Amino acid sequence: MYYSLSEIFAIGIGPSSSHTVGPMKAAKRFVDNLAEQINRVSDIKVYLYGSLALTGVGHGTLNAIVYGLMGYEADKLDLTQNYIEQINKTKSINLRQAKIIAFSFDDNFILEKQTFLKEHPNGMKFVATDPQGKTILEETYFSVGGGSIARIDEIENKIERAPLNVPFQFSSFAELRQICEKMNMSIRDIVLANENTIYSSADTKAYIQKIVRIMQENIDKGITTEGTLPGSIRLLRRAPGMHQSLQKRFENNFDDALYIIDWVNLWAFAVAEENAAGGKIVTAPTMGSAGIMPAVMRYYQRFAHKKAYYDEEADITFLTTAAAICCLYRSNASISGAEVGCQGEVGVACSMAAAGLTAVMGGNINQIENAAEIGMEHNLGLTCDPINGLVQIPCIERNAMAAIKAVNASRLAMRGSGQYKVSLDSIIKTMYETGLSLQSDYKETSLGGLAKNVIC
Repeated sequence: MYYSLSEIFAIGIGPSSSHTVGPMKAAKRFVDNLAEQINRVSDIKVYLYGSLALTGVGHGTLNAIVYGLMGYEADKLDLTQNYIEQINKTKSINLRQAKIIAFSFDDNFILEKQTFLKEHPNGMKFVATDPQGKTILEETYFSVGGGSIARIDEIENKIERAPLNVPFQFSSFAELRQICEKMNMSIRDIVLANENTIYSSADTKAYIQKIVRIMQENIDKGITTEGTLPGSIRLLRRAPGMHQSLQKRFENNFDDALYIIDWVNLWAFAVAEENAAGGKIVTAPTMGSAGIMPAVMRYYQRFAHKKAYYDEEADITFLTTAAAICCLYRSNASISGAEVGCQGEVGVACSMAAAGLTAVMGGNINQIENAAEIGMEHNLGLTCDPINGLVQIPCIERNAMAAIKAVNASRLAMRGSGQYKVSLDSIIKTMYETGLSLQSDYKETSLGGLAKNVIC
């Protein structure tokens, strides 16, 4: 199934698309569904289940739900406002900016850490009651990855969203290849043709420019913002120090054959740290993996192109090709760390970035597929085990490692013969099966792996 660029590269608030963007959307949808009955609401209880309960505090889930209950959308949220501080001070919340009720984090959130709903590990229930305690509306939602949500009835009744009315639908890379060859079009051409039937070509271009700008701003802000990241680990930001060190080496004409790797690491760190700080981030395809695509983008902008030849067309090629690859993972596997582990986040981002970079560098469709396959193959089995439930350790370093892997995957594919044994479709199937077989402790619960063995 085809997913639009705006779904794959969505704008939201860090640190986790499944734990912040999705719950925020669910909360807003719930209060919107109250409609005129919102005036009858006296109390709202929010129940979090499974991964959301176990790591939601560290992942910013509670704050995100509050923003949604207030009626805000991530792209329009003004982070300079102290919404949470005001709620804690007044012990009240303004539902959808239409009804003020008593509210506190201790009383209105119930963390059901022992309960995993069968439909998906990221479950949440909203219950609105009147002054007599009678239920006005009760709804259960699931955050299924990348900021997407589904209500329980939509999952139980297998209600899938209607396919987008686009000229080119594809559910496998084999199908995508056939379309490209039949129509004599590139992957970029296919995606743009689809997008331009959903939005105007001007709007499509403007949105791509917007997400590129946010990604670049994240890098620039991340390399200059010093201090400590929020949360119990008290992790010091590393990107500013890395940047200063690299600048000094550059000024002193330091000779290092692996110098470029340091820059890619820096750019991935910068975005991942901005995400961990709760900044405005582009899902790529999730927020936990949001540093990989921008780092690889900055790599080809800075090093892989001669300046005279670089322009925004390269960004369009990079993002549209990566988006097509992401469609395949969303259609046939998962991009949720709570469902398939970090291979569904960092692994998918690595695969996307490798494919996009190969397209930018002039690779053919075989090389693009091979790069995407390599990017995922060497992330298979990657667990999601954030220490203290924070998107910091190992998440930030993991973004840097995957960005380097993406560059190397592209280089391996570009220097290959074009013949390879493992298809992208087979590796996507393998990733999904591997993810389903992982124990739940290793899927964004902070009950196993590093989260269990490292005390911070």
